[in-house]
Amino acid sequence: MNLISDPKTVSAGYDDTAAMLDARTRDSTPGILTIDLDAIAANWSSLDSRAVPAECAAVVKADAYGCGLTQVTRRLAIAGCKTFFVATLDEAKLARKAARNATIYVLDGFFANCGDAFAELNCRPVIGDLGELAEWQAFRGASGWRGAAAIQIDTGMNRLGLTIAEAQSLLPWIQMEDHGIALVMSHLSSSEDINHPANTRQLDSFRGIASLFSGIPASLASSSGIFLGPQFQFDMVRPGAALYGINPTPEADTPMHPVVNLKARVAQIRDVPKGETVGYGGIWTAHRPTKLAIVTAGYADGYFRAAGSIDGMRSAEVIVAGQRCPVAGRISMDLMAIDITEVPDGAMRRGQFVTLIGDGITVDELAQHFDTIGYEVLTSLGRRFARVYRGEV
Repeated sequence: MNLISDPKTVSAGYDDTAAMLDARTRDSTPGILTIDLDAIAANWSSLDSRAVPAECAAVVKADAYGCGLTQVTRRLAIAGCKTFFVATLDEAKLARKAARNATIYVLDGFFANCGDAFAELNCRPVIGDLGELAEWQAFRGASGWRGAAAIQIDTGMNRLGLTIAEAQSLLPWIQMEDHGIALVMSHLSSSEDINHPANTRQLDSFRGIASLFSGIPASLASSSGIFLGPQFQFDMVRPGAALYGINPTPEADTPMHPVVNLKARVAQIRDVPKGETVGYGGIWTAHRPTKLAIVTAGYADGYFRAAGSIDGMRSAEVIVAGQRCPVAGRISMDLMAIDITEVPDGAMRRGQFVTLIGDGITVDELAQHFDTIGYEVLTSLGRRFARVYRGEV
């Protein structure tokens, strides 16, 4: 993947992305993935304002949900974000380079023989197992390192975290000086559903146990949890998906700015007679003389096979010359067919780009066609495409 860094990206619009690329890349790339770092920063600032007085951290795991961990972390640090969550130590290394003074938590936790790496990076494990806690304590005792950690408590997700009883067993130790615990946290299982009863159950459970960890900041809400109300926000919120433009309030219009724009190149324009089928399996039939644009994107680029079109069923759409046009037939590994019969003659030519995400087509809309969630869409996109950053610093 080509990573493009150019001061022009600060002000250029998405329609100018091809012009930002060097000539060789512009002429050869099958697609362009544009990431608006200013939009990510604006989303963080909006969530930060909503969560006051809680601190607003940022989750940048999984390459910042596919948007570029280094670029996103650097931009958010400039915007004022002071705390970042990653999944792995390798991600922590990148985050530390991008935000040298930030607090960095590693969600996958502490493993034996990795203490030196935590100390070198000055990052904090999120600990959710008593054995893990013992290994971390042993390292601190043997090395003299005084780095901190977070304790994760399971309040209903049944994924990572201490049980309530295990967390309560730590209270005598927490009364000691230099216990090193800087955050107590949990994770909501159903926060995107504002009326889900699990939200109240988990809130009550977490509020009860967090109150016992006197003087230690508490954190429960990620993106959607922030919108459940101030009672869910505690001392810190940890947005991830919402930063990248995914709607944290599926029952209402999104309050977030769109972040990504994805374009792919037209490899061929062809006419298909009425009655002919298109693509693997012949599941889509031309019910009129049809013009197709064959586009250089497929499931190997993160455009899922599920978005293909079957006769009589609504498919995903692509923006072609300003018009929404439906996918025709199955998505292939590297190619997809688009029905551009309604596009005026001459408005689209071989070699031009069409828009797969952007111009009104959102990540969430595409996720519905993919039969998945926006998180999976973002983390799958455009491994073979040129990448352009707007607002890079």
